Parts: sequence; structure tokens; C-alpha cells
Amino acid sequence: MSKIAGKGCETGVPSSERKPIEDIERSIIKKYRKHIWSKFIKAIKDYNLIQEGDRVAVAISGGKDSLLMAKLFQELQKHGNVPFEVEYIAMDPGYHPDIKELLIENCKYLNIPVHIFESDIFEVADRMAKDYPCYMCARMRRGALYGKTKELGCNKLALGHHYNDVIETTLLNVLYSGNFKTMLPKLKSANFEGIELIRPLYYIEETSIRRFIEYSGIWPLNCACMVAAERIGNKRYEIKDLIESLKKNSENVEKSIFKAAQNVNMDSILGWEKDGEKYSYLDFYE
Repeated sequence: MSKIAGKGCETGVPSSERKPIEDIERSIIKKYRKHIWSKFIKAIKDYNLIQEGDRVAVAISGGKDSLLMAKLFQELQKHGNVPFEVEYIAMDPGYHPDIKELLIENCKYLNIPVHIFESDIFEVADRMAKDYPCYMCARMRRGALYGKTKELGCNKLALGHHYNDVIETTLLNVLYSGNFKTMLPKLKSANFEGIELIRPLYYIEETSIRRFIEYSGIWPLNCACMVAAERIGNKRYEIKDLIESLKKNSENVEKSIFKAAQNVNMDSILGWEKDGEKYSYLDFYE
């Protein structure tokens, strides 16, 4: 078996420990209104993520973030004022049968009408980049999701990246790539014309997502990739640990990193890139 195809994991939480689906849905609007629902709506409004007539493909990996995102979209259709359509899609890149079963079971329990499509991405990525297939795998998975989005006639693809993903990505780029780039709340696809990627969980903190999932009694899919499951050598885990250590002396460090991408002073940087062209501050120095 490919090391990124995963191994079997528990197939869920006993039904006796799960909250009724009505309580789970109500909690989004009531119990988690401040930390989840309001931030979801704020991101949509701040960045104009959903417009009338949109047809959105909501990508479900089976993890905690995408399961919450799917339920948020369902609640938005119930309570929102802007009419739009949704397709819930999940790609099976080569999951172990137990993992796929867990994905199906969770979506069924949460009343998410998911459309699962097959691919062999785990196998291909493992063959082409055996030592560290994560980058290859991520690119192929994104491409497959774009392709299914287009096939279904959707103009937007929603991914479940959250507030902490944005912060960690910013630091990863600064510390390991030597550039300043962040994760944008929306962007147009370069290879799939007419499709826009959106991140409606942009303001929602990971701790709030965890609390919601724990409250719901749902066991999210979090063991599909054996490479990601190994903390040692995983740069994102290193960044998580770094941020936690920084928070011991500065509790607002996450907020500062997040805001840094909104407050770039173009008069105080050495260089930048725009539309593929690189510029130096000396180009404009007089």
C-alpha cells in the first residue's frame, strides 16, 4: 500500500454519543454564533464571496473544516438573502476503504448530499515524488477539484482553509520560501477560466472548529494521509509549535501575523512582484 494511501482508522463515534442533527444545525446559529456563524458571514460580506446566481462547489475532504463548511453553506441557503446553488463534492484520491466509509457515514449523518468521485492521485503522487509527495499530491487534488467544479457547471470552488491556515501559510513562506505571500480569501483560477476559488472560513479559528466538531460527536476524517500524519519533518507542525511558543509572551501574535498581510507598507520593502514582473524599490528611488 502507498504510504499516502493511509491505513484503517476507527469508523466513527457510537451513535449514542452523537448529537441529534437538529441540535447540530441549531448550534451553528445559536451556540456558535459569535465564533463561527458571524465570522463566516463577515468573510462572505467583506470579500464578496457569494453573489446572486452563483453555483458553488463545496469541497469536502471529510476533515473537520470541510464538514463544518458544508453545514455553514446549508444554513446560509436557509437563512441568507442571496439566492445561490450548491454542489457538495468529495474526491476519493485512493482512500483506504475504512476511511471512505467514514467519509460517507459522516456526510449521511449530517444530511450532506455529497457527490463522491474517484481518482488515483495518491498512487500517482507517491510514484512521481516518493520521498515527499505532499506538494505533488496537493497540486493534483486541487486540479481535480477544479475539473469537477467545471464539469458540474459551477463558477466557484469553496475550500475549508481557516484563520490559522492563513497565519501558518504566511509564516511558512517567510521562514522557508524567502517570500511574503499569504492565503487569499478568493482568487481566480489560472487554468480553469471562469472559476473562482473562495475560502469562507477565512476568519474562523481552528479552536472554534474543534469545539463544534467535539460538540457534534462527529469523528472527522483525519488519518487519510500517512505523510501528513507524521509530525517529524512536517514544516506546518513546526510553524504551529512556533506560534504556540510565541503566544506565551504575546497573546496577540496570531492577530498581528494575520493583519501583516493587510498592512504592507510599499515604501518600506526592498522588492515586490506584480503580474509576473519583479520590481525593486530602487526602480522608483529618486
